[in-house]
Amino acid sequence: MTQAAPQMPIYMQRDGIEPVAALRRIREDERVLRLGNPYGIDAFLVTRYDDVREVLTDPARFSNRRPARLAEFDDRSPEEVAQARAGNLLAMDPPEQHRLRRMLAPEFTVRRIRRLEPRIAEVVDDHLDAMEQAGAPAELVSAFALPLPSLVICELLGVPYVDRAGFQARTSRQLDMSLPPRERTALAHESRIYMDGLVTAARTDPGDDLIGMLVREHGAELTQDELVGIANLLLEAGHETTSNMLGLGTFALLQHPDQLAIVRDEPDAVGPAVEELLRWLSIVHSGLPRFAVADTEIGGVAIPAGAMIILSLPAADRDPAFVDDPDRLDVRRGAIGHVAFGHGVHHCLGAPLARVEMTIAFPALVRRFPRLALAGDPADAPFRAFHFVFGLERLEVTW
Repeated sequence: MTQAAPQMPIYMQRDGIEPVAALRRIREDERVLRLGNPYGIDAFLVTRYDDVREVLTDPARFSNRRPARLAEFDDRSPEEVAQARAGNLLAMDPPEQHRLRRMLAPEFTVRRIRRLEPRIAEVVDDHLDAMEQAGAPAELVSAFALPLPSLVICELLGVPYVDRAGFQARTSRQLDMSLPPRERTALAHESRIYMDGLVTAARTDPGDDLIGMLVREHGAELTQDELVGIANLLLEAGHETTSNMLGLGTFALLQHPDQLAIVRDEPDAVGPAVEELLRWLSIVHSGLPRFAVADTEIGGVAIPAGAMIILSLPAADRDPAFVDDPDRLDVRRGAIGHVAFGHGVHHCLGAPLARVEMTIAFPALVRRFPRLALAGDPADAPFRAFHFVFGLERLEVTW
């Protein structure tokens, strides 16, 4: 028998780059929409900017911990679930989440990340040199958008860059929501086994990288599973999100040549342009679901205890209550306050690194190749439609 293709939930649906019109109608008319789900529990989709920020700001009401009743849908033992959860800040609430975040936060301050700018610029130039030498056309995802953040996060963590093909492939498949949960769980287990070996080696001989720092300064406070979970999360998030922003952001700019010209010609406009691209694209559809701790309400809608809360980040970032004319890409806008990096206690720890990578990479690319253009019809672009992080499989360009 042929297995039916999974149905894409409304909050992951796009019309090209754009969120589908149905999401806008839900935001305008429903505000909070009750959804069906395969787990037999209440689920609600939150779409308005203020409501999304409210949920993200209040972990006491909306928890990242899965209710115990979901355990019946998990083939893993309680010990396996605990091991997989260890060190994953995204699956924790304060104060446990704060305990781990305070160990990492000093390494991701704006000041600390700015020290990496010369190395990031060198990596960018190296990849642009290689593209130029190979000649047009080029496939931008594999030649530029993916290797740049992968190399940077590998150097930051102390992960061998020669292993990149393995962890890139695993991460991409782990985040492919069309795959059966059991397959994605097995891939996550493989990733932890890989990182466990690196952490074990670092405990014996800690280097000057971030994993070595955690071992030296916090090794007595962190279990092996916590160290593995932290390092694995940083590796996966550190290349997957930025690479998709670079590919999809370039795709967007090439379809808005007036906006591309601003990024190319006005150095002071690059920072605001990155914020606007983050808002306009909102490549993380929803983040992890939250669960209502007790009976509550969002936007006047009653939410029962234990209900699953799904946040539409693209709908929130295009809410006219947040910015005027939200569907227009305006790189001078600099939409500070967007939720593309989340908000509150789970605001993306690596946001300063992602911002620095993008503020260096976007202008460098379009200045090196001032005649950069799409090599094919944008209507044929191969989007990663079913992925947790929206992006492009490939991006063929010429110059």
